[in-house]
Amino acid sequence: MASNNGKKLLLLKPRGFCAGVVRAIDVVRIALEAFGPPIYVRKEIVHNSFVVDELRGKGAIFVDSEDEVPNGERIIYSAHGVSPEVRSNSRKRGLRVIDATCPLVTKVHVEAVKFAKEGYSLILIGHKDHDEVIGTLGEAPMVTQVVGSPQQVEHLTVPDPNRVAYLTQTTLSLDETKDIIAALRKKFPNIKGPAAQDICYATENRQVAVKQVASESDLLLVVGSENSSNSNRLVEVARNLGTNAHLIDSCNDIEATWLQGVETIALTAGASAPECLVEETVNFLRSKGYTNMQELEVMPENVRFGLPPEIVEAIAAAPATATAD
Repeated sequence: MASNNGKKLLLLKPRGFCAGVVRAIDVVRIALEAFGPPIYVRKEIVHNSFVVDELRGKGAIFVDSEDEVPNGERIIYSAHGVSPEVRSNSRKRGLRVIDATCPLVTKVHVEAVKFAKEGYSLILIGHKDHDEVIGTLGEAPMVTQVVGSPQQVEHLTVPDPNRVAYLTQTTLSLDETKDIIAALRKKFPNIKGPAAQDICYATENRQVAVKQVASESDLLLVVGSENSSNSNRLVEVARNLGTNAHLIDSCNDIEATWLQGVETIALTAGASAPECLVEETVNFLRSKGYTNMQELEVMPENVRFGLPPEIVEAIAAAPATATAD
């Protein structure tokens, strides 16, 4: 048990891997076991350098484009999804596709196609260079515009202001997105949105947890990689509430100056960060005197997603011992 006289460490829960990330990583691992290398993965399977390096060590080959994959080989699409153009290119090259797109991202793609078919102009709220946004934009590029701030909304023009719909990237800040949606409603009073919000449950839960402890924390540390959108949003949420916060890939990134005068640290992890990195960080902070640790569970998280059919079939066809991992 932790002693009660040390400096305080608040370990937030839920944290770390979401269901879509677990599914995507499982897809790569099972594919490597069932089919053997080479298995090509388009882009980073999830935005975490530790995870990508680990899978690369097992034989996964990460490529920026399907064009880099030799004809006829297996390719896995990352959790962030791809555009119809990528799917078409893969078919032309005879690639054997395993789709690890998160089902919550697929939901946004389906909505984009539906609105476009119904003749709506689409406003996609998100970061234009993010893999997920690039994939969603590809569903209806001629009628979709990407906005990342309320200010950008002011400059939007559409053929019919009464036929406009919005969608969002799944890993955004809830507060920031609300501001952009409010700006869109002001500009286009008849704008339509998705039946249920696009921001994913895991992104929301981790942000809610940060909000709950921000006021009692001197510092928030978020385990996650620099290119992880949802991890960056956790840092932003804390800073917007006036709490000092930093993104760390691992405990090696913690600077001694961050801990000066800090009595209470809150620790969480983005949806693509593995728990082993959280455990290492906990041990590091304990060694610095943060021995009074409390785990705070804001809400239970029990979501699971089924595996793609190609992987289900591979498991069924494999000897019983092959997938006992």
